[in-house]
Amino acid sequence: MPSQNGIRAIFYDLDGTLRFNQPSGRDFFADRAVELGLPISPADRLRSTRWEHHYWASSDEAHHDRLNFPDGKSFWQNYGIRQLQVLGASAEQAGTLGPQISEYMEEFYRPDDIMLPDTHATLSALRESGYILAVVSNRDEPFGEYLEKMGIGKYFHFSLAAGEVESWKPDRGIFEHALRRAGVEAREAIYVGDNYFADIVGARSAGLNPVLIDIQGVFEEPGCPVIQSHEQILPILERRIVWPGNGD
Repeated sequence: MPSQNGIRAIFYDLDGTLRFNQPSGRDFFADRAVELGLPISPADRLRSTRWEHHYWASSDEAHHDRLNFPDGKSFWQNYGIRQLQVLGASAEQAGTLGPQISEYMEEFYRPDDIMLPDTHATLSALRESGYILAVVSNRDEPFGEYLEKMGIGKYFHFSLAAGEVESWKPDRGIFEHALRRAGVEAREAIYVGDNYFADIVGARSAGLNPVLIDIQGVFEEPGCPVIQSHEQILPILERRIVWPGNGD
């Protein structure tokens, strides 16, 4: 059932949007660095969070590291060194602490999967209202069974992993695949995600209407509606909004 915005479909990111690690990997990493003597301020953590989002949005840094560190252990140790420097460590400190923290995380980091409290109620309301719902993720492998395990698979008409179509956000191709499967035009679809660089930039480039879920206030002035909970999508659908860059 089209909304006041003419919206017929709502696509969701998965990791960091519908489900979260508790504790987050970045917090677990930073907390260990503090235990090992590195002073880290709230501003340092926020800067690291922005950097992490950029890194995983198919950045040149990530492509370089995958080529130069093909095995998992060396990749994550190098990633830890990068992260420490963003957190304010010197090159020497990062080189010393990075491998230690990476090994610590490999041994002890076992996060729980959690969802926001309003997830089920919001998805149920959207499904009952007649919207086409889908999950479009940068994961390499299909994740339909995971959605069922989390208890939210029943709300979605389909799910799409980037690895299935060899297109990773922010590339517009993955969004175009989702639009074809849903049978809607880009202007008729919303994409909800937490990563400005991958989700908002990518959705906008494909002509979709992006909505940023940003619980911690990581991104300033993203140029699109911002929500802190899933239920906040409902009033957006009830009023006429002109998404910047997507026409009148």
